Amino acid sequence: MAIRVDGVSKVYNLYGNPRDRLKQFVYPRVRKALGAAPRAYYREFWALRDISFEVEQGEAVGIVGRNGSGKSTLLQIITGTLAPTAGSVSVNGRVAGLLELGAGFNPEFSGRENVFMSGALLGLSRREIEEKFDDVAAFADIGEHLDQPTKTYSSGMLVRLAFAVHVQLKPDILIVDEALAVGDALFQKRCFSKIASLRDQGVTLLFVSHDQETVRTLTNRALLLREGRAVTFGPSADVIFAYRRQLHEEEVQAFTSGFGRQRAPSAAVDPVDPNDALNNSGVDTVDPPDPRNEVTRQFGTYDVEVRKVEVLGEGGEAKPVYYPGDRQEIRITLVANKKIKNLNVFIRIRNKEGVKIYSWGTMNQDQWLRSSGAQEPLFWERQFEAGEEFSVKIHHDCPLGPNLYEVQAGVAQEKDLEYGEQKILHWVDEAAFFTMAIKRLEYFFGGINDLRATAECV
Repeated sequence: MAIRVDGVSKVYNLYGNPRDRLKQFVYPRVRKALGAAPRAYYREFWALRDISFEVEQGEAVGIVGRNGSGKSTLLQIITGTLAPTAGSVSVNGRVAGLLELGAGFNPEFSGRENVFMSGALLGLSRREIEEKFDDVAAFADIGEHLDQPTKTYSSGMLVRLAFAVHVQLKPDILIVDEALAVGDALFQKRCFSKIASLRDQGVTLLFVSHDQETVRTLTNRALLLREGRAVTFGPSADVIFAYRRQLHEEEVQAFTSGFGRQRAPSAAVDPVDPNDALNNSGVDTVDPPDPRNEVTRQFGTYDVEVRKVEVLGEGGEAKPVYYPGDRQEIRITLVANKKIKNLNVFIRIRNKEGVKIYSWGTMNQDQWLRSSGAQEPLFWERQFEAGEEFSVKIHHDCPLGPNLYEVQAGVAQEKDLEYGEQKILHWVDEAAFFTMAIKRLEYFFGGINDLRATAECV
């Protein structure tokens, strides 16, 4: 077992003002001496409550949750930089924790000096660090700045050096928080490639990120935190789905308070009919959560419902297997359960490894029509009546590599044509599947996408 977290809780005492902190230091002692019951001049904030989970050696585990859910606090407790109020943590192996920019660096030391100091803290001898120093310097790629004090570094340079130290010195357990988000795109690519390589070499990974697809593809299990409590711990795909459902519930609340029923009509529109399901913004009101969300791989308000998702060939026939270059139609059949408009019907395609290959919806087409000046009516402007059934057909080529692919489908109500604010009406995971095959003796390529390359001799 690499990491065992058992009943960990962390509480902070929050004071309204500095005087209350002084009162808490003095008055309880005085009251106790006088035989009176003590009084607290603070309120408790529980950053974590009774968190328990285990990480096997060589396993990759993600931690997800909204800001303030307790992710960073939990990582600090696991790395030993913060003591829990209750519970215990046991860690087996050398731990490298990349929790925040420049964590563990002395700002007065040069980058070179900090590399040796960090290596020593990881338990390496000076000789071992010297043997790995060139690899660290090459990965960090900060040039002559390596011999300058780290207090002169930019945030990107700090994370470059910190990450290089932690991954090149080969820890047993690597713990990574959101620090990588400040790096440029190329460096992030190198970081994630290195993390995947370390994971394949048996390094245990504990990874925190708001990027759901990265967590899904980089880890095999995940923990979802909400307001300091563990919501679920299990396969990453299931946990990410639970996280999306949680975000949906919070978006519905924000939708109601933001531009739903509470918004007053402007002078440019007619007063809202209380018997009409649509308000003046064209956005529907919110119903209580549907119990179907709790038992299936779907969620939403079900104001509009996805009834069927079909993957069809170019002629409209059911077709489970495709070859690169084939045309494909994904047909989504829906029903409006109330009068509604401002809809966006969309799909997402993922391979069996969980990598998102493509996402697209009717609003993407509406955006193009509006920007190009086309006179075609926008799907977003169409109004549907209660009980009305309709279908959306999405046509595209299939330049994909051989694999099994999952189709996710959904429908959302959009405030505008800018993807600025939305309400998920119905989202369905594993709505349909299809297989891509390849005729190896006729046309072959490697990878997940066919770039239609050609070659010539010059």
